[in-house]
Amino acid sequence: MNFTIQNVLIATDDAYTTTDVQVVEGKISAIAPNLDVVGTVVNGEHKLLLPGFVNAHTHSSEMWQRGIMSVLPLELWLAELYDFAPLDTEKVYLSALGTAVETLLSGGTSVVDHLVLIPGQELETIATAVRAYREIGIRAFIAPLIQDESLTAGIPSGETERNHEPYFRSTADTLDMIEEAVRQFHRPEEGVNILVAPTGIQLCSDALFTGCIELSDRYNLCRHSHLLETKAQEKLAQEKYGCSAVEHLKRLGYLGDRTSLAHCVWLNEFDIEILAETQSTVVHNPLSNLRLGSGIAPILKYRQAGVNVTFGCDGASSNDSQDLLEAIKIGSILHNTTERDYQYWITPRQSVEMAALGGAKGLNMAKTIGSLTVGKQADLVLYDLTSLSLLPRTDPIGLLVLGRPTNVVDSAWVNGKQIVTDGKVTTINVDELRQKLFQLSQWDTQRKSQTVAEIEAHYRTVMGL
Repeated sequence: MNFTIQNVLIATDDAYTTTDVQVVEGKISAIAPNLDVVGTVVNGEHKLLLPGFVNAHTHSSEMWQRGIMSVLPLELWLAELYDFAPLDTEKVYLSALGTAVETLLSGGTSVVDHLVLIPGQELETIATAVRAYREIGIRAFIAPLIQDESLTAGIPSGETERNHEPYFRSTADTLDMIEEAVRQFHRPEEGVNILVAPTGIQLCSDALFTGCIELSDRYNLCRHSHLLETKAQEKLAQEKYGCSAVEHLKRLGYLGDRTSLAHCVWLNEFDIEILAETQSTVVHNPLSNLRLGSGIAPILKYRQAGVNVTFGCDGASSNDSQDLLEAIKIGSILHNTTERDYQYWITPRQSVEMAALGGAKGLNMAKTIGSLTVGKQADLVLYDLTSLSLLPRTDPIGLLVLGRPTNVVDSAWVNGKQIVTDGKVTTINVDELRQKLFQLSQWDTQRKSQTVAEIEAHYRTVMGL
């Protein structure tokens, strides 16, 4: 747990400096040139040290369907996703490991897993993800995905009268299950956190949101949710509440400085003011928003209003990868097309701060992780600046954010424990993981979702297609 990184490049306010970084008992104890060696020596020459990033929104088990999902908007895409969702815990375990490996090797040391639960095996699903993340050593924020309304309730009714099947599990049972998960698995000091995480206004009753607020207050838990990912959800909120979803969540008391909200594509100026005022965090998932045609979130407006913004990969079948550096790049330069005044465009240094400290803020961890600061826990990533994709030498952070970095993570530590060494995750057998993912899957190009066939006509009508 004690080590000294010597002669490593770190970013200063507007330049770089070469220095030593000392870690004692899992925390950064000193940052200065020519420090006395404590513990193991790590050679930092020609390497860049940054705080670990947060993959602030994903769904690990979607890994099993990456590359195969039809080209559909979210509401129809979800119907297909659930028709083919994996229903065994071994697959949950392997995809959580895979998500963690890809996150670590693209600069992430924390992951927020909005975990899809196997019906009837909810606690086993959570236990399985916890086991995977503990084994690999990534800092895990497990947000069991809950709802209490059936899938068709997520599509606006329009002019038609529609009846939805009741959801198979009651609101009270769902809240009891989350409380039990907190009792069994919430161990922040050990790097495992449980969040309350209703999927969103589209499939959750007010009672579920209110119950989650109560649990989060009682156990000091962070809150997570999808918010206004699609135009259809904006329409639905007006049907359900007669006001915007943001106004409604504010009235319920769900928003706050421990609340992170994925997507936030369809918000108006008043909504943005509410997010700023409540100090809620927006998790920008640019790749899934493009893949599903959801839209481009007004990230520059959020930043100008003082809203905290960070990045997520989203699930690996709406983005099809867990490459955090890719999400950061696209999530930064995409907005150069939405704002003519280039003074508001996101710089590479701002991107890195959004990915690290911005992610930590959304998880109520800004005092603990997210920057190279003496006293903070050592969630650190060392990048190899001699890697071909980071050459020739110009601005290291510029190369990292704007380039297409491959195999550039040399080492990573979580809470001072090294889990990536010489570019390889060392806590688990990654070759064995690859073999199992290969063996438990098959090439597949032709499959049809029965549920999509049943609901597509109504979706097209209500969306004016």
